[in-house]
Amino acid sequence: MQITGIVLAGGKSRRLGKDKATLVINGKSLIKRVVESLKSHTNEILIVTAQDQINLPGHMDAEIVSDIYPEKGPLGGICTGLMRSRSSHNLVVACDMPSLNTGLLDYMVRLSSDFDAIVPRIGQERLEPLHAVYSRRCLSSIRQQLEAGNLEAYSFLTMVRVRYVETAECQMFDPHLLSFFNINRQSDLDRASMLVAESSWAWH
Repeated sequence: MQITGIVLAGGKSRRLGKDKATLVINGKSLIKRVVESLKSHTNEILIVTAQDQINLPGHMDAEIVSDIYPEKGPLGGICTGLMRSRSSHNLVVACDMPSLNTGLLDYMVRLSSDFDAIVPRIGQERLEPLHAVYSRRCLSSIRQQLEAGNLEAYSFLTMVRVRYVETAECQMFDPHLLSFFNINRQSDLDRASMLVAESSWAWH
């Protein structure tokens, strides 16, 4: 199956106060870490970013795509990525998830052929729509939600065929669920730096 990797990098980073994608941890930017984690699972990688954030680090084997739905949040970025993708199925992640687990990503891709969406579900309610596999068949439902102003990234999932990857399944590959750790605040950045320094996080 042909898979496109879509990295969402258009957020404003208001809580952190700086561009998350270009943050450097242990000598490598967050966006570069994410792209490298996706390489072995994908045929192409698209980085969706806002027009005014187009200056991303080079030499990443990825195509930079300007978000055609500005101010529509991650849902607009997902829609842009799916529209530009050359693949039927797409591995979508946020740019600030520095500890993506390759085993879990591979598992999700292998599940995806019979569904429109593969989405981790932690506990009973916490969905991870920015660490998911989406078919281009989701596009019409996503556009419908965008036009209605329903901008939650998971808002269209009730309209498509979803396979939820439950907590225990995720933990087969990622016992501490570090795949879903993302960087929103300085404290998150400090934690990431500490874990790298202690060599207790399997960075890719």
